Amino acid sequence: MATKINIKHTESGMVKTGFYGYSWTYLVFGWFVPLFRGELGVGALHLLFTIVTGGIWQIIVSFLYNKQYMTRMLTNGWVLDGSDSDKVLAGTSLGISTHTNN
Repeated sequence: MATKINIKHTESGMVKTGFYGYSWTYLVFGWFVPLFRGELGVGALHLLFTIVTGGIWQIIVSFLYNKQYMTRMLTNGWVLDGSDSDKVLAGTSLGISTHTNN
């Protein structure tokens, strides 16, 4: 099951909810999930791969999607936001360093 954590954009201060862990949402809704999260290009690719693989893609990516999404967000100016323990847990799950200079 996916776990929620807030992410904050470093320049605008905008806050969103990010997720890490298994994505039941992706398993059920498939390529619609990237569309709902504003990733139109990713959604289009996922639709193509779902069609080509006869739906197998959707099963496999449900294990990977949240990590891929969070990695894209964190490399585009977003940072983990929340308690230190939440950041460490999310960072460990995502395979990233949570050290900050604050």
